[in-house]
Amino acid sequence: MMGIYMQINEGNIEVIDDRMARIFREKTPQQRLAIAFGMWSSARKYLINYLKTEHPDWDDAVIQKEVARRLSHGAV
Repeated sequence: MMGIYMQINEGNIEVIDDRMARIFREKTPQQRLAIAFGMWSSARKYLINYLKTEHPDWDDAVIQKEVARRLSHGAV
């Protein structure tokens, strides 16, 4: 069985394996958007759970505001 290995470029953390790049290129724009939204949605859920664990005294409104701030890189 052949493993999937990515060459690490320490100057750029966004390195993608050539095979994965080919797979993504073969997706339709709608499929790529669905993948991206799924990743964003998962990151948001993980961040909500992390913040609830780290700050049990924060209410949902404060958590949602902090999630928005972090996911928007401070633009909110």
